Amino acid sequence: MPDPILLRSEHDGGVVALTLNRPEKRNALNLDLRDALAGELEADADAFLITGAGSAFCAGMDVTQFGGDADNRRRIVATSTRLFRALALCPAPVVAFVNGPALAGGFALALFCDIRIAAPTASFGFVEVTRGIPASYAAARAALPEGIARDLCLTGRTIDAAEAQRLGVARPGSLEDALGAARAAATPAGRATKARALLDPPWLPLLEAEERALKAAVSDR
Repeated sequence: MPDPILLRSEHDGGVVALTLNRPEKRNALNLDLRDALAGELEADADAFLITGAGSAFCAGMDVTQFGGDADNRRRIVATSTRLFRALALCPAPVVAFVNGPALAGGFALALFCDIRIAAPTASFGFVEVTRGIPASYAAARAALPEGIARDLCLTGRTIDAAEAQRLGVARPGSLEDALGAARAAATPAGRATKARALLDPPWLPLLEAEERALKAAVSDR
């Protein structure tokens, strides 16, 4: 079971609403939260809704846990690959309500969701690029046209909710709108559509390449 301190899980019929619950850390994904979220997404549901507690959606990976001994570095790889695979290949539709900044790994988290609904306070960006860390091009291409994906991944620039709407990153709405979208998708037809979308996704080789690069980077240390 997920730690309720890190991840709140609520059921609305067949929809499982998951709230990242580290508001004091802007919902940064630490090792335990990554495992908890992956575990929920690997369970059976008709649809999922992901959002964040407090003023942020997700600030990305918890950088305070980077490095460490070999066991910690291996766990960084294992939890990261498990979470993004569980989300990207989830057989149930997944809706993100982006209630605030979705940055770095938090942006990737949102992009791997099937539907993204953004509050006026939302913002998006692969800010890790400015620190020399490559963005998740796989996540960008899972949701965006090539030109927009390259722009956001190469520049690391942050976009607000209005530009996100113009670029097709997310549409505006409220938490209730997001829950309504999840309910609408939580049908046999919705799951059938999701199954077809996962038959041969063109971004999967990119995700696999990113996993290999992460493993190599950790093993070189």
